Amino acid sequence: MKAAVVNALGRVPIYADFADPQPDDGAVVATVEAASVKNLDRGLISGHHYGSASLALPMVAGVDGVARLSDGRLVYTGALAPFGMMAERALIDPSRAIELPAGVDPVVGAAVPNPGISAWLSLEYAGRIQPGQRVLVLGATGVTGAVAVQLAKTQFGAGNVVVAGRNAERLAWLRTVGADDVITLGSEDLTGRVAAEHAAQPFDVVIDYLWGEPAEQVLAALGNNHLGTGFHATRYVEVGSMAGQTISLPGGVVRSAGIELCGFGIGSIPVDEQARVATEILPSLFAMVAAGTLHVDARAHPLSEVEQLWTAPEPAGSRVVLVP
Repeated sequence: MKAAVVNALGRVPIYADFADPQPDDGAVVATVEAASVKNLDRGLISGHHYGSASLALPMVAGVDGVARLSDGRLVYTGALAPFGMMAERALIDPSRAIELPAGVDPVVGAAVPNPGISAWLSLEYAGRIQPGQRVLVLGATGVTGAVAVQLAKTQFGAGNVVVAGRNAERLAWLRTVGADDVITLGSEDLTGRVAAEHAAQPFDVVIDYLWGEPAEQVLAALGNNHLGTGFHATRYVEVGSMAGQTISLPGGVVRSAGIELCGFGIGSIPVDEQARVATEILPSLFAMVAAGTLHVDARAHPLSEVEQLWTAPEPAGSRVVLVP
């Protein structure tokens, strides 16, 4: 079969032949419909991810995707090593597969889980969001940021959502799916704007996909010293670092604000929360897609283009999905 074959870590997967999987000990062969290209996939294959050490080569790339079972059902699933989901066929454990609701496009189904799970747990577990609260999403024009905006409003009942990003077209679109106000990075004074917004109505939760300089500016604006209402706690969740890996955080900023700073990632989520992903979170996300209340821009490309797409910049706000 054709697949995205990995012969060495640190190299781009190549479109080549790979041995067909065979049924074994309850595992079945499924026909792959779609597999998204994510930073997790790239990180593992780069050899720099903490999970890279457990990979056995040669292998097929792709940690997850949508496949069709022999009875015709479409399921979201992961593949059993050395078979990944970026292939024509994969070996899967049917007991761990999640059936897609009728009407969900396999390409969209493959694109939803990674940003959906991240956004959901960032808001619910790390952000401890409550109905009616005010949320700021930094880097909201990206795929995961946009999902976080939608979930904040539709799933968790946020009273007000402010989004910050650079892409004007995406910012305008976000207003149609849950954003109440926008901040255009690069053309507005981020510190001044957030300080004014915070003084008018304090932010309860900040979801940050940028870090770096934007984080420094927002943290400096969240002080309680200019709040007429007095003390207010703000839960600041660091999720991504698209604008920089480090920040400078003066002690005075921390002392002047009710900031509760935490991070979100696989290593910061306890096992019981991770267990909810398959039983509760993913079925809910797929149901929202089927109902038209969650939107993810997924762009299908032939699997044969994996080598070019692996290192190409991802289109703004879109997830690249490979289709065999």
